[in-house]
Amino acid sequence: MDPFSAEGELLTLHNTFHQGQYQAVLDFDTSSLSQSNLIPAQVLKLRAQIATGDAQGAISSVQQEKVPDLAALKAFAHYSSGDNAGATKQIEQLIETSSENSTVQILGGIILQASGRTEEALSLLSKHQGNLEAIALITQIHLQQNRTDLALKEVSAARKWAQDSLLVNIAESWVGMRVGGDSYQSAFYVFEEMAQTPSSTSTKSLISQAISELHLGRLPEAEAALNQALQNEPQDIEAMANAVVLATIMGKTVEQQQYLEQLKREKSDHALLVDLEEKRSMFDQAAGKYSAKVSS
Repeated sequence: MDPFSAEGELLTLHNTFHQGQYQAVLDFDTSSLSQSNLIPAQVLKLRAQIATGDAQGAISSVQQEKVPDLAALKAFAHYSSGDNAGATKQIEQLIETSSENSTVQILGGIILQASGRTEEALSLLSKHQGNLEAIALITQIHLQQNRTDLALKEVSAARKWAQDSLLVNIAESWVGMRVGGDSYQSAFYVFEEMAQTPSSTSTKSLISQAISELHLGRLPEAEAALNQALQNEPQDIEAMANAVVLATIMGKTVEQQQYLEQLKREKSDHALLVDLEEKRSMFDQAAGKYSAKVSS
């Protein structure tokens, strides 16, 4: 039996992790789990530890581990702590020997995609055997490629056999946010339910709700959800980045600059900042081709 299926004993832990409730994952009691599920549970708990900012603690926990799942986790922890070169080297070695391991596929796919090696990431993830997180990651990569058609194909196929899966609902909502139209509202319902239900609310789900509200043109509601996310976790990088975007759209120049400076301090290489710098450079290059005409 798949431990992450509706009947599996890791379903609650799995859903809690993907809802962004990382402290609840860390607090989860694994003492009653069957022996075969202890390592998958440990991987999720260590990933939650990394997500809360303690990558070094995770590295220390698995420093001597040789099991592929935990070795992949160690590589991911190194990547999360900024050691991209070390992480890439470790995951490449694991892919050579353990590419059929689901944790190697998932964490390896994340590291490879983050390194710009998209085709290698997709090739690795495509080895999965019905792994919903692999499907969600493939969907996300296709969206980053602006291949909405392939992303839609991926989630549509998964929907046929995993109808009630949280991850399929989330991935389908990502695609809906790209497709637009009525799909914006469908995505909003998914994210709002996660964000406003006490048993599933988290900073991550509040950010998702805010983004869907933004796409629907409900700016005050988007601002309220983002403010709640930032109250929960003032240093959350994605909440800051989305606050920059929202403040810009709403014309709140002071708030926009405050969030922008905070984001620069916390993560100077964030994708939003890199994109802004690229566009600034492109604008300067274009402007440099023209000279101002002064009339006498």
